[in-house]
Amino acid sequence: MRKKIGLTGDGAAAEAMRQIDPEVVAVYPITPQTEIVERFAEFVAEGLVQTELINVESEHSALSACCGSSMAGVRTMTCTSAQGLALMHEMLYIAAGNRLPIVMVNVNRTLSAPINIHNDQSDSLGSRDAGWIQLYCENPQEVYDTVIQAVRIAEDHQVMLPVMVCLDGFIVSHNMEPVELLDDGEVKEFIGEFKPRLNLLDTERPITAGNLTLPEYFFEHKYAQVYALEQSKEKIEEVGREFGDRFGRRYGLVEGYKLDDAEIAVITLGSMAGTARVAVDALRGEGIKAGLLKMRCYRPFPVQELAGALKNIRAAAVMEKAVSPGAPGPAVFSDIIAALYRQSVRINLISYVAGLGGRDVPVKSIHRVYEHLQKVAASGEPDRILNYLDLRGWE
Repeated sequence: MRKKIGLTGDGAAAEAMRQIDPEVVAVYPITPQTEIVERFAEFVAEGLVQTELINVESEHSALSACCGSSMAGVRTMTCTSAQGLALMHEMLYIAAGNRLPIVMVNVNRTLSAPINIHNDQSDSLGSRDAGWIQLYCENPQEVYDTVIQAVRIAEDHQVMLPVMVCLDGFIVSHNMEPVELLDDGEVKEFIGEFKPRLNLLDTERPITAGNLTLPEYFFEHKYAQVYALEQSKEKIEEVGREFGDRFGRRYGLVEGYKLDDAEIAVITLGSMAGTARVAVDALRGEGIKAGLLKMRCYRPFPVQELAGALKNIRAAAVMEKAVSPGAPGPAVFSDIIAALYRQSVRINLISYVAGLGGRDVPVKSIHRVYEHLQKVAASGEPDRILNYLDLRGWE
């Protein structure tokens, strides 16, 4: 029976994991992900799941255990944040390179130093080239829905890649909102039974995995992984459509808001999209043609979808909660420039780094970004490409 209850983003992730009931969850708690581990441990203790919960000594060990269980042919999940994801970095490549369909919930938190436990997206964006599918969630409802979809996406035999479901720490992970839960049976039917392509414990069909690959074949193995990641876009969209047809909430790679006739737009991912919508509504009330493009999928990068959504925009700002020191621009901004160039779409694009270390990004601040975009659209040329929102002393 479906029901609507108040849940935090962490609680929504844990509830989805309960309904999925994976065979193995290997975890190590870290703020602000800890609530997921705590709640799921309660489900295990109460007998609500049959999961083997493995408490390990570090995040590196957590993902190592997940790689082992996934190779053994069982449905596997984990969760982490920030320094935990950084400690997993070696194993991120192992999981993706071995085409292991692990689902990880990453509660976005900044990377030290200086030490900070609050939100930005430097952890997952810093892992963008590890070969994982990356999906970003705006609110607890989207967290719940995306964790369920992630299982279907990862385990599809045309994909067979790990999926990282990202939610902003504290802003989403610890704030409570109404979440509509599906019936347990509906979730089980939607995700289906796990049918692994790899099983090290199948003595009737013995295989080896993780063995040495010399230069003669490594290139081809890596390309197969890259090709699968690129092709997974179709599966992400297919699963999002099916989820919408069944349950009324449809998801794609990107999501536009009042973009059809917009002249200026903000592009962002995660919780900032919700705040930007409020700014868009206020500007529309003033007669300003503002819009928003939310990127739900960052890897694989939605080149055609993004270019198609922005082709009629005069000026746009990429707002992201991460920096790329020494690079021409932050990661998402640089990727969007490349995508637009590939699709021969010419718009005035500027970058805004915002919310580092958990700094608030209120509506009034996003409003200033749109004011900047109005000037860029009017002049036809950006006065400044790289910008840092609400940085003290910035002129």
